[in-house]
Amino acid sequence: MKYTYTEKKDTRSGFGAGLAELADKNPNVVALCADLIGSLKMEKFIEKAPERFFQVGIAEANMMGLAAGLTINGKIPFAGTFAEFATARVYDQVRQSIAYSGKNVKICASHAGLTLGEDGATHQTLEDIGLMKMLPGMVVINTCDYNQTKAATLAVADYEGPVYLRFGRPVIPVFIPEDMPFEIGKGILLQEGTDVTIVATGHLVWESLLAADELEKQGVSCEVINIHTIKPLDEEIILKSVEKTGRIVTAEEHNYLGGLGESVSGMLARRRPTPQEFVAVHDQFGESGTPAELMHKYKIDSFAVIDAVKRIMSR
Repeated sequence: MKYTYTEKKDTRSGFGAGLAELADKNPNVVALCADLIGSLKMEKFIEKAPERFFQVGIAEANMMGLAAGLTINGKIPFAGTFAEFATARVYDQVRQSIAYSGKNVKICASHAGLTLGEDGATHQTLEDIGLMKMLPGMVVINTCDYNQTKAATLAVADYEGPVYLRFGRPVIPVFIPEDMPFEIGKGILLQEGTDVTIVATGHLVWESLLAADELEKQGVSCEVINIHTIKPLDEEIILKSVEKTGRIVTAEEHNYLGGLGESVSGMLARRRPTPQEFVAVHDQFGESGTPAELMHKYKIDSFAVIDAVKRIMSR
């Protein structure tokens, strides 16, 4: 297997490390939090720049309004809370105060998807990518490991405009090289193959690599692409791959309605119709359980990717 790891870390810690680096690197960066400093790993930023941190309490809608206002004087606000509370709870404020006027706010959403685990369905969000990608001008990023999340955090500070940065709670392999460049809107070809294209995002990138490794032993050659930016979508890297393989599997920790798979299928329908299978949650809410248990039950792990590849190969 080309990609291996020596340690495991949560992606939210990658965000915290990137934000702490920005405390020194960019004096215009400010941080806001809705009573979740520890969960968002903001402690280091606060230690370095306490005058640039705003604790708004359990008032997420107010936080989005404050963040929008801070941009008017040239500040770059990073507003952090759980993904469910950064989207569904505050959608009106994000739409009206941030997206509509193109405010330079970075919405930093932790504990996304099913893998926050035992907190259960009310805290799990499987609709957030769909909600945010529909907002005109909103960039949507979903990172796959600690290193990529840190790199993305640094990159979005240099991007002018609203960004939704999605990351998670579970400890997962760190497999992306620390020095790999992060370019908004550009996918990464992780592994070349000839039989099927696997396009994955977030926690499903590692699961897809595991699946590709197992499928190789069974004689199936998988091309694996990491789509860390869902909007704008890197159409060319996907088109180039399916021209070769002729079939595609999309994999994500999100509802299949509104997520990466839907973006890919819409693009392919316009530009190159291609057989596709979806690895995603199928129109369900989550429940309490460990991340691994939930990923297996809702069919968004490496076993589900293997099954999807076998289905697409038989079509």
